[in-house]
Amino acid sequence: MLKHRYKLIFLVVAVITFALILAAGCAKQESKETAAAGGQILLASTIGPIDAGIVSALEDSFEKKTGIRVRHVGAGTGAALKMAESGTFDLVMVHAKALEEKFVADGFGTKRIDLMYNDFVIIGPESDPAQIKGLKTSAEALKKIMDTQSLFISRGDNSGTHVAEKDLWKAAGLSPSGDWYRIYEKGSEGNVKTLKYTDEQQGYTIIDRATYLTVKNNIKLKVLVEKEESLLNYISFIPVNPERFPNVKNKLAMQFVEFCTSAEGQTIIRDFGKDKYGEPLFYPNSAEGKALSK
Repeated sequence: MLKHRYKLIFLVVAVITFALILAAGCAKQESKETAAAGGQILLASTIGPIDAGIVSALEDSFEKKTGIRVRHVGAGTGAALKMAESGTFDLVMVHAKALEEKFVADGFGTKRIDLMYNDFVIIGPESDPAQIKGLKTSAEALKKIMDTQSLFISRGDNSGTHVAEKDLWKAAGLSPSGDWYRIYEKGSEGNVKTLKYTDEQQGYTIIDRATYLTVKNNIKLKVLVEKEESLLNYISFIPVNPERFPNVKNKLAMQFVEFCTSAEGQTIIRDFGKDKYGEPLFYPNSAEGKALSK
């Protein structure tokens, strides 16, 4: 009789324990589902960092930490900012200072927030018909490309890369035109496509180093001019203005911004690509990130 009683007690305890475990599991699942349902933001991002993989790396780490999901749509900086003017997006990641400042001044964004940077390079065929390899300034290089009418491929889409290219021509006092200066009709599809097209055509172009590093083993083009201050490529966050668009998820967007600009997020940026490419694709640029570099 006593033996049966112990069996009964054991059975009751087992059932209660199982029920508690099941309840805890359901609560956890419910919590995740709630977070997924109400914890999602939409990011309009320039294409380069998406192609490089850093955007997904930051999003995945943030979701793992907070349960908040970040979805992104890629476009050139000009197009990304234009999309965000609809109030559909919560946050933008872009890299064209003048366009960013106008977006904020026009009331669509709250402020520019430093995130990371890399640099642009001038690349071209190994034969280097314009003889620009090793020149110290982009101005000298662009003048030689123009003087020799060597083929130059432009994205031509008002993306951050295109804006940077236009600024470099302007700083050199040059206005490129003619058959040698070709606007790639699919430039709005991003730097990777533009770079591969330039390789097919064996021309010159200006591209960010991260894009070059990710595809350099599949192309023949080489970096010919680099490491000039004017070639630095700064990438920023801009939260979409909640006063103008009350439906944007500003608090969640700022959580993502705070994560990416924290020591944790900036470490992800600092180390991203080192193992695969032998050097980082991006450098941290928030206050926390700059402290990491000291």
